[in-house]
Amino acid sequence: MKHNLSGRLQEVQKNSKTSNNMSEAQTLGIGSRVNHPAYGDGVIIRLHKVAYEVCFVRFGIKEVGRSYEQWEVIEAIEADETVSFSEAEEALIKILDAYSDISQIVDLGDKWEGGILSLQPKDTSLKAKEIPVETFFHKIVMVRDRLRVMEQRINSSKLTDEEKVNLQQYITRIYGSLTTFNVLFKYKEDQFIGERS
Repeated sequence: MKHNLSGRLQEVQKNSKTSNNMSEAQTLGIGSRVNHPAYGDGVIIRLHKVAYEVCFVRFGIKEVGRSYEQWEVIEAIEADETVSFSEAEEALIKILDAYSDISQIVDLGDKWEGGILSLQPKDTSLKAKEIPVETFFHKIVMVRDRLRVMEQRINSSKLTDEEKVNLQQYITRIYGSLTTFNVLFKYKEDQFIGERS
């Protein structure tokens, strides 16, 4: 039986030299057997976004990049292409970033429609600046949306948890500074929320 297994392995290896070397398009599934030039024989036990987790006979579990081409594929098992929640979330964030001019429609409070924001300098010889409330409100909403994107980027980044918490505290303080403008929003769920005491 050992002789038959050895003969089969040699046959698979001979065939694999021409067709089974890793290509960029090939994704190996769990259970695929490989021969690494440094680590020897191994079996893929887990798939990550950019790497395989491989259990090698002599060296234990190692991560090998999916784009690695120097190993020999002894037996390829088709990968189940599943997408994790975090991968889907990252893809969605990238799409939203690419189309960042598309933003949620946020309504201005009814009492402000058609209104004017007037900035009057103390010196009466200087001219006042008047801005339509809708224009000012649009800029406030853009600031809010950019802060939310920044918050998402921080949460999906490779920063440590401590670094993420520190940056989140700054964003929360910025939201707190902007709560003055909540009076402009029609709906409470669109408003800025600062630190809660």
